[in-house]
Amino acid sequence: MSATPKAVSRLIEAFSRLPGIGPKTASRLAYHLLRAGREDAQSLSQALAELHEHTMFCSVCCNISESDPCDVCSDPHRDRTMICVVEEPLDVLAIENTGRYKGLYHVLHGHISPMERIGPDELHIRELMRRLEDGTIQEVIVATNPTLEGDATGMFLSRLIGPMGVRVTRLALGLPRGGDLEYADRVTLAEALAGRRAI
Repeated sequence: MSATPKAVSRLIEAFSRLPGIGPKTASRLAYHLLRAGREDAQSLSQALAELHEHTMFCSVCCNISESDPCDVCSDPHRDRTMICVVEEPLDVLAIENTGRYKGLYHVLHGHISPMERIGPDELHIRELMRRLEDGTIQEVIVATNPTLEGDATGMFLSRLIGPMGVRVTRLALGLPRGGDLEYADRVTLAEALAGRRAI
């Protein structure tokens, strides 16, 4: 007989299915909600229920939004000659938080990964190619993660888009600002050297 009530076990199991949440963290979250009281639990329940009711995918860029098209796609002040391609919606937030990019976005919702059986057809690449057909886009910035899968996805996109006459660029990689050279790994240092620029 289990010492944990079934309702608590079910919640722990549900939390455990979330990315980055292991069994211990799932247990801590469940017991925190139990101690916090009914009001906090109901507030979380309400937020989860509204998640799918009030969000959708933008039919243009595939980002998560409350409207279709999303605020970025419908903003007349955005530069409509460039698209920044990212893996996930959180990547859009990261780039927007820099305040430096004023173009459009396209969210793939993943990366090419044969090990995970994710191919180009599982990503929103067809939608991206449709956006390039009218000739308005002059540059596609590939902002996939600097991983083997992200690089493979970037190379695939480059080979696909290149023949269309659209410039394809990749985010620069290298040393983080404020970092010490002695602590940089060889790959990061090599990328910093290869991506050097005039000062």
